[in-house]
Amino acid sequence: MCAYVVVAEDDADQAELVRRYLEHEGHEVTVAHDGRSALDLVRGRRPDLLVLDVMMPRLDGLDVCRVVRAEPGFAHLPVLMLTARSSEDDLLLGLDLGADDYMTKPFSPRELMARIRSLLRRSDRGPVPAAGLEPHTPAPAAVLRAGPVTVDRARHEVWAYGRVIRCTPGEFRLLDMLAEHAGQVLSRAQILERLHGSDPFITPRTVDVHVMNLRRKLKEARPGTQEAMPLVTVYGVGYKLMDDHRSRQAPS
Repeated sequence: MCAYVVVAEDDADQAELVRRYLEHEGHEVTVAHDGRSALDLVRGRRPDLLVLDVMMPRLDGLDVCRVVRAEPGFAHLPVLMLTARSSEDDLLLGLDLGADDYMTKPFSPRELMARIRSLLRRSDRGPVPAAGLEPHTPAPAAVLRAGPVTVDRARHEVWAYGRVIRCTPGEFRLLDMLAEHAGQVLSRAQILERLHGSDPFITPRTVDVHVMNLRRKLKEARPGTQEAMPLVTVYGVGYKLMDDHRSRQAPS
């Protein structure tokens, strides 16, 4: 798969290393050395992948990610962040802003390329049945509905309460899985096994962050407080997307 990749990295040697590895695998690469230039490149021509350093002049990578995710047409753009920061808080902040993967420096170029290949495959891949679960129909449905949530696989869109819910690729895959098995509790092990098929680097904490972000976005889309949250945690078991919750009242 030949892809167009924007690499945003202020360290010229690091940017050149990443560019060489990407071009060796047949990808087209454009490099930006600051955040504002990276935004201009992304807006000028939508890339298939954005490799984004966190510490950059003019606009840091976290702000670039925040702006990109807020703009129409870029909700599903795969984003891989590179950073010298290695704390869990920094990692979770990057994921919370919409990054799909996160690597700390120094990194192995071979591992970086493996993660990039995984991201590109995931962005081009359709839904996969969850391990140990039977799909609802012999062929995957194009549109899944669970209570107020609609997952349109063909358009790669999520709707809830009549509004579009902007999801990162990781959030979309998780919600797609839960919607396909609406009403069923999926254990973390089942979720991880399913998502590992498209992302071998996913961790249990990543799943928790995706659930937290999805719940926040669904809560923001609700017209009032009388609608119960459709994405629920079954403590000690896993997560469930309610298939019919309209008669339920949110707890006071």
